[in-house]
Amino acid sequence: QAQLVESGGGSVQAGGSLRLSCAASGFTDRTYCMGWFRQAPGKEREGVAAIDTNGGRDILYTDSVKGRFTISHDNAKNTLYLQMNSLKPEDTAMYYCAAARMYCFGSISDALFTFWGQGTQVTVSS
Repeated sequence: QAQLVESGGGSVQAGGSLRLSCAASGFTDRTYCMGWFRQAPGKEREGVAAIDTNGGRDILYTDSVKGRFTISHDNAKNTLYLQMNSLKPEDTAMYYCAAARMYCFGSISDALFTFWGQGTQVTVSS
């Protein structure tokens, strides 16, 4: 059974760093675009970053995290990462990992993604 399991969330002060991980298992078909999304209370889910795996080219970020967050993927471990530096209170949200059966095609649209993790909470205090 396909499964995405996030870890690494927590509480930090503004300016701090966290590294999120997403371990993928049980996939019988290849996944291509993998991404991180977040949702704060009372707000819509937002695409944060996405990366093409298995030969694709895209590495995408939403404007608010460019220069602060870095997405990466370890093929050998089948694990997705999100390194988050210079965290701000507005980064506070539940963060979700997602995987798609197609390449990102230049978009972090959640409609692209088929598989979702349960989420990990990130809280940034001022």
